[in-house]
Amino acid sequence: MPELPDVEAYLAAIRQRLRGEPLRALRLESPFLLRTVEPPIEALVGRPLVGARRLGKRVVLEFEGQHFAVLHLMVAGRLRWRAPGAKSPGRIVQASLEFDPGTLHVTEAGSKRRASLHVVAGEQDLAAHDPGGLEPLEATPQTFAAALARENRTLKLALCDPRLFSGIGNAYSDEILHAARLSPFRLTSKLSPEESERLFDHTVAVLTDWSERLASELKSGFPEKVTAFKQGMTAHGRFREACPACAASIQRIVHKTNETNYCPGCQTGGQILADRALSRLLKDDFPKHLDEL
Repeated sequence: MPELPDVEAYLAAIRQRLRGEPLRALRLESPFLLRTVEPPIEALVGRPLVGARRLGKRVVLEFEGQHFAVLHLMVAGRLRWRAPGAKSPGRIVQASLEFDPGTLHVTEAGSKRRASLHVVAGEQDLAAHDPGGLEPLEATPQTFAAALARENRTLKLALCDPRLFSGIGNAYSDEILHAARLSPFRLTSKLSPEESERLFDHTVAVLTDWSERLASELKSGFPEKVTAFKQGMTAHGRFREACPACAASIQRIVHKTNETNYCPGCQTGGQILADRALSRLLKDDFPKHLDEL
């Protein structure tokens, strides 16, 4: 799922191409994408795009007269840009927004239709789509610690909870926790003030670093290869690879469609965290420490 740095890259590319451009047509290819009926999608046609912003992990396109298209791309949704006359991305297209400079396609791979489009009018109705999480790059150590303390959760779940923190998901939470040298299963209630501040510092550093990396890669192009598994990540997607900090083997916990990647050497004192499915299968043979791998 596109997270804060990825969504910001999309927004920068959209502003660069489409600010001030009227929407010429909006074609809905999948009836499952649109989740609202009032105002109708036709209400956006003819209105200039006056802004683009992020609401959590959502892409918000603002049209003249406080009309908004709110896109939640979920796991498999992506945005594609095509210049006039260029070939469409094909059957994965769920909606197409046509402007004079080109067309913005909303695509979704796979058979599950989880991406959504809401058309709303007015800031008040737009605010209803905000999960309410703290913006991590606008936070202070104190507001960050207060958000962590709202519920007793594991750090992994707390960072990924959109009601607590805005824009952080599965991939960047792994990177943040690895940088902060904290276990993903550490409970928020057990965090010391020093650890909380360290987590805050690395949250800001990781999100800022990746936002700047993606912005520098953008140049005049459009972010076409948005993925959770990026070259240069230290933990996420690097199962069984050597940790760049301590050379221990990166480990993985799989739960449904998500995975948690961590370094036992840097984050858990050498302990291998139990993967419920794998540890049940291996039972006594499941390794509990780096030395047993």
